Amino acid sequence: MGKPAVAFLHPDLGIGGAERLVIDAGLALIQKGHAVHFYTSHHDPDHCFEETRDGTLKVTVYGDWLPRHVFGYLHAVCAYVRMIYLAFAVLIVTGSEYPVMHVDQVSCCLPVLRWFGSAKIIFYCHFPDQLLAQRRSALKRFYRAPLDWLEEWTTGMADSILVNSKFTARTFAETFKSLKDTNPEVLYPSLNFEAFDKVDPTVEIDKLIPKEAKVVFLSINRFERKKNLQLAVEALSVLKTLLESQQGLWADVHLVMAGGYDTRVAENVEHHQELVDFVEEHGMKDNVTFLLSFSDGEKNALLKRCRCLIYTPSNEHFGIVPLEAMYKERGVIAVNSGGPLETVLADPAGPTDGKSLSGQTGFLCSPTAAEFGKAMEMMATDGKLCTKLGKSGRARVVDLFSFDAFATQLAQVVEAVL
Repeated sequence: MGKPAVAFLHPDLGIGGAERLVIDAGLALIQKGHAVHFYTSHHDPDHCFEETRDGTLKVTVYGDWLPRHVFGYLHAVCAYVRMIYLAFAVLIVTGSEYPVMHVDQVSCCLPVLRWFGSAKIIFYCHFPDQLLAQRRSALKRFYRAPLDWLEEWTTGMADSILVNSKFTARTFAETFKSLKDTNPEVLYPSLNFEAFDKVDPTVEIDKLIPKEAKVVFLSINRFERKKNLQLAVEALSVLKTLLESQQGLWADVHLVMAGGYDTRVAENVEHHQELVDFVEEHGMKDNVTFLLSFSDGEKNALLKRCRCLIYTPSNEHFGIVPLEAMYKERGVIAVNSGGPLETVLADPAGPTDGKSLSGQTGFLCSPTAAEFGKAMEMMATDGKLCTKLGKSGRARVVDLFSFDAFATQLAQVVEAVL
């Protein structure tokens, strides 16, 4: 008897950490002998990961005709409607073809799958959505209240709940009070080492980064304000001040701001322009490159070319990019909160200590331009330090975040729910 087929329901198969995780989950189950099919409300072949474009993973779209917002408002309600429609469509078209369904990000469709279907449900909670929502007015708080209740109630309908870090597990317990008897299992995202070892011969790195740049810092994140990308360019301004007194060093430094960018998302467009304006106002235009979306091959080339990764989100629930950088033997400068506390090994004393670096993989800093700038100075002026941190980082990723371990644990979850 073959392994049970698994359907993945995901709201938007674009480019981001959540999308990378579910794609890797699908690949992991295929490796373990399961048939896998992805269902989504939106999939743009020009803005997606390669595995969903080249046929490695089967993808079917239902409900993309439904609105994503109403005159710039009600984004959450529209996301819920799209996901509920997707669940009904999958059940109507596939019937009982899938004994297991894997849902992530939006839990509102779980009652549909529970009441009208027979599949066991795995829900992957990247982070409680209600904690990501802005509540700047009484009207917004009133609007969010029933959605927050709905998220908690529907999340509890899953047969198995997974989270991406111990930090998210603690946040889950603190947020969803009615689910106090639920103990979500931590399934760390992983890296597919084989995919990261591939070299795309069509990528010309000198067309992405100036050839003369000797010290390259790299930021990879969506162009969203919650990712705190402003911190990266502010820290670069601090670094500029620190290095200008040292002959010629500043001219060698370059920052690449690479990230998911979707013209349909107003914040992506607006925040990118805000960052461009800051760079120009502070005389750093020649030292910064903005790369709006990129291929996997380009990301691999950027990670290989850079000296250090700058990771700026605070309270990031996990953050896959630091793992990617460490696997490529690159040091990481990240904020000292959230998921990076579990992935980046660093001395709590921070970058000002400069001692006891054995086994470290980077620096964990307060989210201030001064601390980030100081850490960047150390990386810019000490190549041996960068090499040491990089080698420790790769060893840590290989030991703790392998794709095989991820695949084995996820396959065990599928077997357990059945």
